[in-house]
Amino acid sequence: MMLTRETLWLLVGFAGQVAFTGRFVLQWLYSEYKKRSVIPTNFWYLSIVGSTLLLAYAIYRQDPVFIVGQAFGSIVYFRNLQLIAKSRSVKE
Repeated sequence: MMLTRETLWLLVGFAGQVAFTGRFVLQWLYSEYKKRSVIPTNFWYLSIVGSTLLLAYAIYRQDPVFIVGQAFGSIVYFRNLQLIAKSRSVKE
């Protein structure tokens, strides 16, 4: 079965959406486990994966609103990981 370029980009878009949605499922289940609202580190990694895939899809679709939104989000996700790493190094 030969996949078209459009089909491949749809798969990238859907994979990004699955990763992006998965971060909320992860956060919800982890919060239930801890019995309080928490955001685990993997939430931010899933955010980066989902955002990167969705950004690639948005660029392919040439959607400027989607591109700006995903690009800005990536900055926030990377910054949160920097803050987490910094707080861990202070504790050690």
